Amino acid sequence: MRMYDIIKKKRDGYRLTDEEIRAFVTGYTAGEIPDYQASALCMAIWYSGMTAEETTALTLAIRDSGETLCLPDLGGLRVDKHSTGGVGDKTSLVVAPIVASLGVKVAKMSGRGLGHTGGTVDKLESFTGLRTDFSPEEFVEMVRKTGLAIVGQSADLAPADKKLYALRDVTATVDSLPLIASSIMGKKLAADDDCIVLDVKCGSGSFMKTYEQSLELATLMVQIGRNAGKRMCALLTDMDSPLGNTVGNSLEVIEAIDTLRGQGPGDLTELSVALAAEMLTLAEKGTREECEVRARQAIRDGTALASLARMVEAQGGNPAWVYDTSLFPRAACCREITAPRGGYIRKTDAEQYGLAALALGAGRNTMQDTIDHTAGLVLHAKTGDRVEAGQPLATLYASDETRFETATSLILAATHIADTAPAPRPLILGRVE
Repeated sequence: MRMYDIIKKKRDGYRLTDEEIRAFVTGYTAGEIPDYQASALCMAIWYSGMTAEETTALTLAIRDSGETLCLPDLGGLRVDKHSTGGVGDKTSLVVAPIVASLGVKVAKMSGRGLGHTGGTVDKLESFTGLRTDFSPEEFVEMVRKTGLAIVGQSADLAPADKKLYALRDVTATVDSLPLIASSIMGKKLAADDDCIVLDVKCGSGSFMKTYEQSLELATLMVQIGRNAGKRMCALLTDMDSPLGNTVGNSLEVIEAIDTLRGQGPGDLTELSVALAAEMLTLAEKGTREECEVRARQAIRDGTALASLARMVEAQGGNPAWVYDTSLFPRAACCREITAPRGGYIRKTDAEQYGLAALALGAGRNTMQDTIDHTAGLVLHAKTGDRVEAGQPLATLYASDETRFETATSLILAATHIADTAPAPRPLILGRVE
């Protein structure tokens, strides 16, 4: 079959067959289909969409484009959690240790950050010496011994997704529902977990800007996972404001550790406990209510924090940093931003906060960029808070003072102060199962 005919068929709004979709993914991964034809098909999909059946076929083709993990029996159900990406989202560093401390194996493969969203692997590498590149055999052995490992995605796992995402990133086709769903679920299905909990973000700091878009994405991904034999559920969560009070790699790790000590910000704690309860429920550890109680207890009694320390040590980091966060390196420069007027913070643009962290050196514009693990920002006031003129809004951290000007402009422009308080907005907006 000709790639020209596949492009034309989708351009004209017709449904592609499983064979046509698999031929495209296989040919593009092998280098037999040029970028310009793959770009044309991605744009045709962006305009014409895909049915649930087409999206499932695309997901399975991405899954099968390389190696798939075949994890041995590790003593019970394996559970994973995935977020669609947001600003300040460090929940994996809190949730995974909680779940592992309660006897459920967490074998997690995570990605690096690109643009305004941070990557869990980058955050973890704030621990000097900590490795995230392990062979499948080493990965399995760490999970067997410690109950938990968070590693980088293998280059041999779903290679079609890596090629397609790089192409979508430069052709304005990232924000396509079927392409997002197949990208996420193709990697997740290749990782061979039994249960998957999805955190689908909604708001200014996420790909999905509206509740309706987030619900559609969550429903589609849950359906794909169930069709593949996985236990699935999804939470729809707010990303109009950054999650927690920090944005930036080591700053977020420290905040995650504070949360595991029971001293974290309320929104990060609430969401982490909710996600952990969903994971534990899918793993048959009780009802959601019972699992939420157990998750909070794991924080209170220190077992979740100890679980993180064991993982850090197993992956080559110094576990002492978990118990003494003053050991983390600090940025050379800092600057405070103050409120230009008094009033209530009525609205924030989370994406602009993420771009401010990027300007400070905390993120990447391309995957080849080097990040500064100490760079980022700490928020002192968030949506709904009352501030007075001159009161601190945020503290910026960077290795170079020349980075502050752009970041300051972005944060001030993204923080809307008004005379009246905004209506309360729940953190957890919905659930799909």
